Amino acid sequence: MKLTATCICGSDLWPYRGIEPADHQVMGHEYVGVVEEVGSQVENVEIGDFVVGSFVISDNTCEICQAGFQSKCLHAEFVSQTIGTQAEKARIPHADGTLVATPGRPDADLIPALLAASDVLAPAGTPPSPPRQAPARPSRSSATGPSA
Repeated sequence: MKLTATCICGSDLWPYRGIEPADHQVMGHEYVGVVEEVGSQVENVEIGDFVVGSFVISDNTCEICQAGFQSKCLHAEFVSQTIGTQAEKARIPHADGTLVATPGRPDADLIPALLAASDVLAPAGTPPSPPRQAPARPSRSSATGPSA
């Protein structure tokens, strides 16, 4: 994809504060841009789509993604550690689960908000399942329980 806007997050600067090694570090995980090429298995984004990318690569098909935990995908990669988006272009694996196409090209004044969203975006190839809830069970302190 051609990156049209990116930014630096505080966590991108950790190596320069001595928290992580900084030698030849790729940088950047907040990004938006235009899809220029797609692989043969990509179905949800097309050439020319304006997309918001997630900070974490996920396939959105594994059982963990389907349960709504895309940042823990079986195929997860953190963009800031393996790809880096402080560049002109980036190759985003698992594009269907990682990139979200916008309806048309957003206005320039919306781009900063989309960049902020990319830092927390749960990838959205398909919507995650609703949260699971445990079945209700009677309380032991219920005043309406069976009498002894």
